[in-house]
Amino acid sequence: MVDRRISHANAKLTCHPCTRPSWNKGRIVGQKRPLKAKHVWAIRVRLELAENHRDLALFNMAIDSKLRGCGLVKMKDVDVMASGQFKERGSVLQSKTQKPISFEVSEAPSSVATWMEDELMVGSKYFWHGRFHERLHISTRRYARIVRDWVTSICLEASAYGTHWMRRTKVTQIYKKTGNLRAVQLLLGHTKIDSTVRYLGVELEDALAITEAIEI
Repeated sequence: MVDRRISHANAKLTCHPCTRPSWNKGRIVGQKRPLKAKHVWAIRVRLELAENHRDLALFNMAIDSKLRGCGLVKMKDVDVMASGQFKERGSVLQSKTQKPISFEVSEAPSSVATWMEDELMVGSKYFWHGRFHERLHISTRRYARIVRDWVTSICLEASAYGTHWMRRTKVTQIYKKTGNLRAVQLLLGHTKIDSTVRYLGVELEDALAITEAIEI
């Protein structure tokens, strides 16, 4: 009887969560890094040389729109086009907040226009259509795999970057050049400025540097 209790206790000990290796062991977790300008252009050049029109259009639109992955994969031509012409500003209803957000379209038009001429786009109302008839657009998982391919193509560590760095890349540069948190908040569609501060990883040193540059 005693032996059974001991063996049962040992079995519980070996199955205890504390004895298992942590799920994030050896992985880089937490807030993902935004791409630097040199990385953005390196990916663009590779996609252009490979004549990968779909991925180039997707990459440029991800940078310009600053949308979450769930919103980006559902983009339609009506979001950024009217009467066959690109609008100066696009507008999309955010999947997470169900609130509209506007964005400028700078790099995307030429690459998206080229992609729309592809025969694979015939009959598709979504920019990034799925590979199967039952899926109207690519999934967020598929988008994540595409992003990983972009990152590894320029010899960056895939685990250090994710789909969300596409959303953060342009606004990070805007904040560094202007220090305007309110503008970044509006571009990201955040309701609270605290969310924007955490999102950008703004530190005290950043705030002090901005303050020191202002003279009254």
